[in-house]
Amino acid sequence: MEPIRTIKSRTVVLDRDDVDTDQIIPARFLKVTAKEGLGKVLFADWRFEADGKPRPEFVLNKSEAKDARVLVVGQNFGCGSSREHAPWALRDFGFRAIVAGSFADIFRNNALKNGLLPVAVPEDVRRRLVGEPGAEVEVDLGACTLTLWDGTTARFPVPPFARYCLLEGVDELSFLLTQEAAIAAHEERARP
Repeated sequence: MEPIRTIKSRTVVLDRDDVDTDQIIPARFLKVTAKEGLGKVLFADWRFEADGKPRPEFVLNKSEAKDARVLVVGQNFGCGSSREHAPWALRDFGFRAIVAGSFADIFRNNALKNGLLPVAVPEDVRRRLVGEPGAEVEVDLGACTLTLWDGTTARFPVPPFARYCLLEGVDELSFLLTQEAAIAAHEERARP
């Protein structure tokens, strides 16, 4: 995983509440185990017509979405079934942070484990972001702050271990492998 320290980016706004994981990545695309390539089917049922043609009115099909790394959404983002493919698709599309009023717990945990930063902010901050699509923001994981274009700062929570892993660019398994010597020493001491 690529470490996350700060993310400076324009925002893309998808102001919808209760976006479930089947909307993020429809079930018919869950047949893969690779993380790459899922960005092209992110929000597929909203982005494309039945014949595969892009819907020009959908925000991710507009030029302003290109190269944006921060997606602003509504409340309860990522509800529904548990599928790691949802954060995989968001990451593969290019997003590094999702700003919401709230997240479904399973989605938040899957995002953190897959290098996608869920940023839960107060509703007044989220509404300001919704009102300024394409605004430049800075997400600082070290300080756990989101800074708006005018200098307004909002704090957001991140569990300490998940924060450490994101800052270091390691997943849980990679972290355990760095502790191999300490684990071996403990096992040696614990032998009868």
